[in-house]
Order: sequence, then structure tokens, then C-alpha cells
Amino acid sequence: MTLFAEYGQILIILACIFGFFMAWGVGANDVANAMGTSVGSKAITLKQAILIAMVFEFLGAYLAGGAVTATIRSGIIDAGAMVDMPHYLVYGMLSALLAAGIWLLIASVLGWPVSTTHSIVGAIVGFAAVGIGPEFVQWSKITHIVASWVVSPLVAGIISFALFRSVQYLILDTDDPFARAKRFIPIYMFLVGFLISMVTMVKGLTYVLSDSGITLGMGHAALLAILIGIITAVIGIYFLRRIQRNPEQEKHNRFYSVEKVFAILMVFTACCMAFAHGSNDVANAVGPLAAIVGVVKSGAVTNTTAMPSWILLLGGIGIVVGLGTYGFKVMATIGKKITELTPSRGFAAELGAASTVVLASATGIPVSTTHTLVGAVLGVGLARGIAALNLRVIGTIFTSWLITLPAGAGLAILFFFFFKGLFG
Repeated sequence: MTLFAEYGQILIILACIFGFFMAWGVGANDVANAMGTSVGSKAITLKQAILIAMVFEFLGAYLAGGAVTATIRSGIIDAGAMVDMPHYLVYGMLSALLAAGIWLLIASVLGWPVSTTHSIVGAIVGFAAVGIGPEFVQWSKITHIVASWVVSPLVAGIISFALFRSVQYLILDTDDPFARAKRFIPIYMFLVGFLISMVTMVKGLTYVLSDSGITLGMGHAALLAILIGIITAVIGIYFLRRIQRNPEQEKHNRFYSVEKVFAILMVFTACCMAFAHGSNDVANAVGPLAAIVGVVKSGAVTNTTAMPSWILLLGGIGIVVGLGTYGFKVMATIGKKITELTPSRGFAAELGAASTVVLASATGIPVSTTHTLVGAVLGVGLARGIAALNLRVIGTIFTSWLITLPAGAGLAILFFFFFKGLFG
């Protein structure tokens, strides 16, 4: 149509800027979900957390971000029913990116760990329901997405609860926790390596290798994942052998040496969680961007469009910049204020949350990593008793979650009518 012929380049440039801004917000706010537990338990420093996150957030976004991106791009509104008004879809996705990015900026400045998934889904539903018509929203799919926001923290909490109970049974509540830790922690390291590599090969690499015609069968992927898991465990054993127990410190804290062993394990789970977070949350930024680019270039609305690798690259870079420039602010809330974390507790929370997020990413469900990690931390806290939880902080976090949906929707509606008036 003539609008895209005249303003197409400008619309794509705006989409890239807003998409990058949204990805920056994802990095600045949601880094706490990937790294907060590691820093809060003092397993790694803030600087180490940002460096680890930069590498693995980017790899997760670029290698495994495609499946969830497809859901955000075409699963929330009925794009196929908008064939007669493709420009409205472009205006709406621009509005959603800008609205969600602004809300994440505000929340990050205030130190609120809000859901980036809530932000973008609320913004898309807002512009579609008010600016175009409620019939264009695929409410059945919205129901599934909203259900995942309830299910994901429950699943993460259950997994983390079970993991920490296994740590208590196998290691902490024994006569020689240090020796038992060195024996059993390589098994946990194998699980970390296997889980991440399996999801990457089965789902993520599909989007990288498809252009080359290379495919990985489930059997080959499982064998490679087992091999990578074994390599991860061997690397972990090498580092574990360098840790010596400290009898003097153990007089004051029986688990002092054990927690040093878990601190090594938390480096692996931090990488795991960062990868999982990048694979899931990059969709919040690049899903609408992919929809805009597809419509402007083709001049028509389609339910399925190819995901250019440069869009995933842009999203990954945006997340990394957000982490490096403003990620520290929200990190303290999740890492220190919900419950007292040690490396053993942080490990259970991170691996439980990562397991939930990568499984959701593999099935294309855009869960909230904020909800998932808070659920995981709550699960670990409950394993020690409800008195271990800071209920006032938890209440504040829940309140900020409730504000996020209407804030994203309201801003998106305003911006939609602005772009509609600007471009016609």
C-alpha cells in the first residue's frame, strides 16, 4: 500500500529503535531473574554476574529465542483477520514496544522487579481491544498465556522445593556434608549441562541451522546433550577438587565448606538461568519487531513470517546493554529481600526456575521469568518454613505485578492513536 511505500523505511527504523529500547528494558529489569540469587547468596560478585549474564543471555536470545517469539508475534492477536488494515497492526506493534519499554524504564528506576512478559502482552491486548476491536484478540490463547503466569511460579516452586529437599537429604543433613557435597554435586552439574543443551539443540538451533538444511533428530540431540552434561560434570569435578575444607570456620558454621562447594555449582546454574532467561524474554522485544518488519516489507499481514537472524541479534544486543548499564538496580530486590539465600538455597531456586523457563521456551509459551524465579525462591524459603520469608516484600512485588498489565495497556492505547493520527 502507498503508506508503506512512502513511510516504510521510517516505520522499520522506528521499530528497530523501539525494539532495542524494549530489549534494553528486558535486560535492565529482568537481569534480577537470572542473576539476583547468585549475587544475593554471595556465590559471585555483581561484576562477575553481569559478565556471565552478558554471554549467556545473548546466547539464549540468539540460539533459542525463536519459538517463543513466534507466539508473541502472531499468537496474541488474530493477525490473519487484519488483512485489510495491515497499517493498524504496524501502529499497534510500535505502540506496544514503546509502551512496554517506557514502563520497564520506570519500574527499573524504582527498583520494581516487574514482568516484561506482562508488559508486552498487556500492551498488545490493550491496543488491539480498544484501538481496533476486541474481536481481533485471540482470547483463548490469552487464557493459556495468563494460565502460564499462575502455573509457572507453582511449577518452579515445586521443583525448587524438591531440589532443596534433595540437597538437605543427600548432603546437608548428614554426618559429613562436605564429603557428600563433593560426591553428589557433579550429578547436579550433569543435570544443568543436559537440560540446557537439550533445549538448545531441539528448539533453539532449529532457527540457526534451518537455512543450511541441517536438522537434528531427537535421538542424536539426546546423545549430544548427555555428552555435554558429562563434560559439564567433569569440568565441575576439576574445580571442586581445588576446594579445601576450613575446620576453623566450620566451628562457627557447620556448612561453611559445603556452601563454598555450592558456590562453584551456582556458577553453572547462573549460566543456565541466564541462557533460559535470554531464550524466553528476547521474544518480548523482537516478536512485535518481527511482525512490523514482515508487514512493511510484504505490504500484507500473514500469520507466519520468517524470523530474520538479525532481529534476534538486535534483541540479544539490547538485553546485554540493559544488563551492563542498569541491571544492578532490581537485582538486589530478588537476591536479598525475599528470603536469606545461601549458595545451596540459591542453587535450588535457580535450577528450578531455569528448568521451568527452558521447558516453557521449548513449548513456545511466554512465561514470566519474574514470576518463575519468585516462585522458585518462595519454594526454597518454604522448605525452611514460612518464617524464612519476608512477606511484606513479597506483597510489594505482587502489587507491582498487578499494576504492570493496566500500565502497559494504557500507554499502548495512547501511542496507538498517536501513530494513527501521525501517519494516517
